[in-house]
Amino acid sequence: MTINVAIMGASFAKQAYLPALATIEDANVVAIASARLESAQSAAKEFNVPHAYDDWQQMLAENQVDLVCIATPTVYHAPMTLAALDAGAHVLCEKPTAMNAIEARQMLERAEALNRVHMMGHELRFNPNRCLIRQLIADGHIGKVQHVNIVNISATWGDPASRPKDDWLSDSSMGGGRLGANGSHQFDLLRFWLGDVGAITGQVGTLVPQRVDKASGETWTATADDEVSWTVEMQSGALATVFLSGVARHGIGNHVQIYGSEGTIKLSDTDEKLFIARAGEDFQDMSERDPNADLPGVNKGIWNVSVVAQMRELLGAIREGRELREGATFVDGLKNQIAMDAVRQSWAERRWIRL
Repeated sequence: MTINVAIMGASFAKQAYLPALATIEDANVVAIASARLESAQSAAKEFNVPHAYDDWQQMLAENQVDLVCIATPTVYHAPMTLAALDAGAHVLCEKPTAMNAIEARQMLERAEALNRVHMMGHELRFNPNRCLIRQLIADGHIGKVQHVNIVNISATWGDPASRPKDDWLSDSSMGGGRLGANGSHQFDLLRFWLGDVGAITGQVGTLVPQRVDKASGETWTATADDEVSWTVEMQSGALATVFLSGVARHGIGNHVQIYGSEGTIKLSDTDEKLFIARAGEDFQDMSERDPNADLPGVNKGIWNVSVVAQMRELLGAIREGRELREGATFVDGLKNQIAMDAVRQSWAERRWIRL
């Protein structure tokens, strides 16, 4: 069975989607669209994709496809997803799900009504270390999880000249900001490991709003959040604290610490080392390496490598006419979106929000 694929958005496609799909024998990428035609053409040329567009609606109209993969600014996720579903395609949509929970619910309801396979771009659910964490927690290896601490601190936005003037990630009206870009992953992993969210209190800030375009010297104002934090009470009773910043002048990467009644788990993405200790014992290195990292053509890093297993599960579900066995669906996308919306509501109203 040949599965015809169309892609909306060229950047992450070139970095991760296209290399991953190239490892799957019956995946046939027939078209790619980008706001900049030259970006679509560049990706198409490198990966032998026959059609490149700067109009995604034209691409859908001119190509009959089984799967549409969407990796565009957030503001386009809902309209693109709905159009792809209506055109007869299954959909992989990148995170964050949408601009708000209303859009996320529309995406889920349409996908279910049309009986389409639906997946969110939370590829870290396929990372071996993060899968092992889930299994260890489920097996009671560290006892009852009591609290979790996650920090993600980057210097990528710290310099006022680090982002170009029309950067969509710095524009709240486009769905930019750290909460969506990284916070969506953090919520998904918390739910992947611990179950659903109970209540949230959070803070959202734009700490470096005044910016300058490095190329032109023109000043401009960022409106999207560049720093966000929250404390969440999981339905299991565990407390989790998350702090995300893109505006430090020295980044330290992403660090996870999970504290249970009988042990502790530590994971750092700077070296992808997973350390686990039970009460009274020293930490043991239990890191696992993704075998897909050795595949030719797959780019380095967990974000790119994890997409290989993600795409294999997605295409397997389409091929076999079944639901996903692994990975995040639009159900998860909606729950993650509700949690992110609650962080913003909590900050606006200065109170805990119970989901």
